[in-house]
Amino acid sequence: MNKASEKKTDLIVFPEATIGGYPKHSTFGIQVGLRTDSGRQEYLLYYNASIEVPSPTTDTLAQLAKETNMSVVIGVIERERGTLYCTLLYIDAVAGLIGKHRKIMPTGAERLVWGFGDESTIAVHDMTLPSLQNVNGHGNKAKVSGVICWENYQPLLRYHMYRQGTQIYTAPTVDARTTWLPSMQFIAQEGRCFVLSACAFAKKEDFPADHAAQQAPDDIIIAGGSCIISPLGEVLAGPLREEAGLLFAEIDLDDNIRGALDMDVTGHYSRSDIFQLHVKGYPEDKSKAV
Repeated sequence: MNKASEKKTDLIVFPEATIGGYPKHSTFGIQVGLRTDSGRQEYLLYYNASIEVPSPTTDTLAQLAKETNMSVVIGVIERERGTLYCTLLYIDAVAGLIGKHRKIMPTGAERLVWGFGDESTIAVHDMTLPSLQNVNGHGNKAKVSGVICWENYQPLLRYHMYRQGTQIYTAPTVDARTTWLPSMQFIAQEGRCFVLSACAFAKKEDFPADHAAQQAPDDIIIAGGSCIISPLGEVLAGPLREEAGLLFAEIDLDDNIRGALDMDVTGHYSRSDIFQLHVKGYPEDKSKAV
């Protein structure tokens, strides 16, 4: 964060599970109908590396955001009683912790150790971008959303974010495949929003000596692929692969409106007279096709 602040960054996005870690290659000793003592011990260690929200850790992150004058979206492993969640935190440069998003659909074996988020954490948040100049009458605030890893392949969740007016769509992930970049370009074009995707980068040396990742054939365990995409699908920065680092891009939020000239999937490019999305806990969509 300190390095990013040297370039007067307004918003920094970290990968999925930055705090707590992504348990790549771990099985936690689980087979159908079988658990092991060693797996339970591994879960205990993973649980102890997680954080509560709020907590002294989130207080520290909020203080860092204020000191660096930078808003933050960061992936953490959150614990609540005996359950872990893959969570994004929204930490505002001025207001501190303003919200979180719990992954609503863990993928594959992630479901063995992560709980499911619900509708209470799928809101778009107004976040302070300190250098922003009164864009579209919103002062120095921008509407920021967060969708984690393969949640991005849930069309209804994406649409829910678009309908809330997301301008900056963050997509923290550990999906390091080369197919991730075109997925992010598609989402940016579909939603006419900026997409900031931060993908983890990890090598064997980043895991404990007795971790299952040490048995992987390659030294690089998660290859990265972070990128920044414009509302027209143009790659503004990245993808950053096979190395750790920071990506920077200067964006103009008026580009969201410029892009809406020919594509607004929740407005003039929708058929809400035919299709309706109803989201538990949110007002019904009253918009009509133009």
